[in-house]
Amino acid sequence: MRIERRERSEASILHADLDSFYASVEQRDNPGLRGRPVIVGGGVVLAASYEAKAFGVRTPMPGREARALCPRAIVVRPRFDAYMEASKAVFDVFRDTTPVVEGISVDEAFLDVGGLGRLVGSPVSIAATLRERVRSEVGLPITVGVARSKFLAKVASAVGKPDGLLEVPPDGELGFLHPLPVTRLWGVGAITAAKLGDAGITTVGDLADFGEHALCGLLGPGSGRHLYALSMARDPRRVETGKRRSSIGSQRALGRRPKADADLEATVTAIVERLGKRLRAADRVCRTVILRLRFDDFSRATRSRSLMEATDRTDVIMSTARGLLADALPMLHDRGCTLIGLSLTNLDDHDSVQLTLPFEVDHRPQLDTAMDGLRDRFGIDAVTRAVLVNRTHGADAPMLPD
Repeated sequence: MRIERRERSEASILHADLDSFYASVEQRDNPGLRGRPVIVGGGVVLAASYEAKAFGVRTPMPGREARALCPRAIVVRPRFDAYMEASKAVFDVFRDTTPVVEGISVDEAFLDVGGLGRLVGSPVSIAATLRERVRSEVGLPITVGVARSKFLAKVASAVGKPDGLLEVPPDGELGFLHPLPVTRLWGVGAITAAKLGDAGITTVGDLADFGEHALCGLLGPGSGRHLYALSMARDPRRVETGKRRSSIGSQRALGRRPKADADLEATVTAIVERLGKRLRAADRVCRTVILRLRFDDFSRATRSRSLMEATDRTDVIMSTARGLLADALPMLHDRGCTLIGLSLTNLDDHDSVQLTLPFEVDHRPQLDTAMDGLRDRFGIDAVTRAVLVNRTHGADAPMLPD
């Protein structure tokens, strides 16, 4: 559902972002970790407390590098069930604050509180109450940015971290935005930042002064217009609720040790088993499978394949994913592999036409459903494929419900 509003006269969009979410949950649940550097994840850093970040620990840094930077860090294994439970509790507070909530990830959301002034108070007072409730009811710190647009609200929350509240008033938008580094703009990654730096553009104000026409010549018309609009605090997007996902995915960090082909295939198999179950639970079907790879030198590559028809069948997705992996094996042998991910994209509702193979037997879709039920009841490893016997499925990072 799209919420249509006229141009805002007040800063009434909130961006609420939990601080170091996984690490904060660990510190909440274990008092002995409070005030100490905490790293979640061993092979790859999934999250770090602010005490660990002070030593330079960042995600997704290799665990060995993180421990070298912070030898006294306490490394804990991720507990995704606990994180999902905490996320649901926080989103309950969001939805009790306003019905217009757009979840961005498991630990952040946009909230539209425009029009609530007479009933509840100003947007800043609403944001302050929200922070107090998340702290008292869920036990977690959260930072909130308040602004007229989604872009500025998100930038404000990033600047306001940790555990802060920052409002960007309408008459102070450019004064707030222009001194910031150009990397604060959505769409400015390392490559674009380097190109802008070569042109003498290091702050958002530099970019605004450069001008839209010159930016289009430097970066191309699409990127140029987009970044110039953001530099002038123009972002007309509305907060949306009820928006369905356009993709679902999962990835596994593998570390830097050499991997046998059988290990890589087992990893892909485990990921597909989880994704197929999640796809069916969401009553969706997919048309495209994307394989994502990260190599020893931290470079990345993707490979994708589109299906003839949409499907939610594990065997069809599995065959496609294994084919993508087989095509990529020569590259993996040469460059090493530290991460494998899969995404299912071009999603449709469940009543789309299902892929039917010439050799299909009628019980295969029912078999998927039966296996889903057994895993719900007895655990993900209770019923598994032969290639995964004596292997753990690993854990998927939590995502918002589809």
